[in-house]
Formats: sequence, structure tokens, C-alpha cells
Amino acid sequence: MAPQVNAALAKAVASEFRTPENKLRDKYRHPAETLAFFDIKPDQTVIELWPGGGWYAEILAPYLAVKGQYVAANFETKPTTDTKQAAYYKSAGLRFEKWVSDNKASVGNVQFVTLDPPAKFSLGKDNSADHVLTFRNLHNWAMKGELEGVFKAAHDVLKVGGSFGVVEHRANVGMAAESGYMDENQMVELAKKYGFELTASSEVNANPKDSKDYPKGVWTLPPRLAMGDQDKQKYIDIGESDRMTLKFTKTAAK
Repeated sequence: MAPQVNAALAKAVASEFRTPENKLRDKYRHPAETLAFFDIKPDQTVIELWPGGGWYAEILAPYLAVKGQYVAANFETKPTTDTKQAAYYKSAGLRFEKWVSDNKASVGNVQFVTLDPPAKFSLGKDNSADHVLTFRNLHNWAMKGELEGVFKAAHDVLKVGGSFGVVEHRANVGMAAESGYMDENQMVELAKKYGFELTASSEVNANPKDSKDYPKGVWTLPPRLAMGDQDKQKYIDIGESDRMTLKFTKTAAK
């Protein structure tokens, strides 16, 4: 049975505040159904890990602006290292901060924390959030050996009964994180290790057309289309990746 999308969530998803480009991806990302599955209510405190370009923030921040609290666990915007990746994160993080500032009337009083593993893992005060959400980020942390720290941080900040909602590219058995895909069973076991229980899973973001055997991993598919014009239409026809959608609940303090 599909989760019920409440009126406020439906309004946020349909809002003219969202960019047309982002709305075009709804057929792949199913935001209303996904957030309803995670049981996100407008009066809750919700932390989104690495909101990036703000695709989900466009929905969540206005949805939570009046009665709830949207918290962005943003990239490091004041890096202490001079690397290409640090510069990329700084630029993206500053763009997101500017977007929030420019749209304050719509997004309300967004709060920020910095998630910069391994230096900064804390997502806020222990037992303070109703939900932590992450969309297609697990592979980034896994490739750097930082995934366990993120799961622990999510568990620490959640209230007992709160949930960690995960959407991620779903691997075939034996695939490496460098492909962009992650093994669903391994994620379930990791969550258990840090005190979570898998309380629900959904196939709302599944894509059976995704064979997961591409030259440039998941980035071969839309929206990245990493192969450029080579076989472009083929990858567009496949669509975005096959994704797991998992709801982990904090059953007790650990």
C-alpha cells in the first residue's frame, strides 16, 4: 500500500518555488512518495546530509518552514586544506548557503551544521532530531572509509523512535563503491551495528532497466551522462539509477 501524501507535502512538491529543471526529475526521484514513505511531518526537525544543489531542500525547507525545522548538514565552506575536492565542496557549500539566504521568505530559518568527515561528524545535539535523510551519498563516504562515522552520527542526533531515511544507488552483489552503487544488505547490516532497525523498505525508486554495468559506473546514466554523446539516447532511455529506499529507526540509545 502506497504511503499517504499529506496536503502540505503535495503542495510543497507542486510549488512554483521549485525550478522546472528539478521538477523534470520527479519521474525518477518520486519526492512526494519518498518523503511520505519516510513519514516526514511539517512540524518535525529534519536534517538532510549534504543537500548539494538543493534538489530536496527546495521541497523540505518550505515544507518545514512554519512549524518544523530544516537543518542542512552542509559541505565544509572554510577548508583548511588546499585540494581540488576541498575547493569543490567549498564552492558548492557557499552556493547552497547563498540560495538559502536569497530565498529566506520561502525557506524560513534554515539551520546549518558542517558534515566534513573525518574532521566533523557531529550533526547537532544528541537525541534532538526526528529524521536524518540522505539521498545518493553513501558511496561518497564509503569510498573514503567514512561511512560508519556517518551512520553513528545519524544515530547519535536522532531521538529514540526517530528515523534515518536512505536513498542510494543499489548494487548487484560484489560491486565496489567506486561504481557509485552500494550493496543493500551491507547497508542494513551496518545500520544494525550502530543501533538501527530496518523498519521499512520501498521500491518506489527502483528501476529494473538499470543493468549497472556501464563504462563510468552510475554516472553513465542521467543526470550526469558521463559518456557525453556516446550512446546518449540509450542511457536516457534507461533513465536514472535503480535505488534502494530504506527507513531505519533508532530503537534505543546506544
